[in-house]
Amino acid sequence: MAKDWAKILDSEFKKDYMKNLQKFLKSEIEANQTIYPPKKLIFNAFCQTAFKDVKVVIVGQDPYHGKDQAQGLSFSVPIGVSQPPSLKNIFQEQIKDVGIKMPKTGDLTSWAKQGVLLLNATLTVRAASPKSHYGHGWELFTDRVIEILSKRKDPIVFLLWGKSAQEKLFKVFNKKEEAHRDTAHLDGTHHLILTAAHPSFYSVSGFFGCKHFSKTNEFLIKHGKKPIDWQIS
Repeated sequence: MAKDWAKILDSEFKKDYMKNLQKFLKSEIEANQTIYPPKKLIFNAFCQTAFKDVKVVIVGQDPYHGKDQAQGLSFSVPIGVSQPPSLKNIFQEQIKDVGIKMPKTGDLTSWAKQGVLLLNATLTVRAASPKSHYGHGWELFTDRVIEILSKRKDPIVFLLWGKSAQEKLFKVFNKKEEAHRDTAHLDGTHHLILTAAHPSFYSVSGFFGCKHFSKTNEFLIKHGKKPIDWQIS
């Protein structure tokens, strides 16, 4: 974890809910459950993107639950692993929006290093069991992360794809999600919040055409920040 994140979140790790979460994860291991991502990558998002460098936040749900897929970055998979359907759809939107070429890999580390915090709502999952680690404390932790970011004076772009991500952030901002669906700006904040359907097979028609990537860069440039190079080798 980057030094500034470690300092900011130090008190959070000492709270009872995090201690209970640690006990839960230990019980999973003792029950011979396989957990993704590997232990060393659970906080990878906070290692790749320091707090001071965050320009964009992409909120995912939980890590991929297939073998070798999860690497602690939302929507991202390691080099050599096939791109999941949702990630392919993200790339398809980028091709039309900002003119990238279809990447050969699904590893989004280059985004993270440019200031894109790839944050999942829960940071671990049991193998082959989606949302299996919901309700054990991770949501409280990531709510706190979003709350900390929301209070930063330096403006940030939040990309919210799907109802789960939208409800999570609007809860932190204490806003009613229904009142702000599909809006570019959230009243009462200097941040840019962009919403769209989740890029999964079931809802991608509501994701295509959102132009979140060009809108993000327009906002960053307007505020004197370097735009994100969305192209992945």
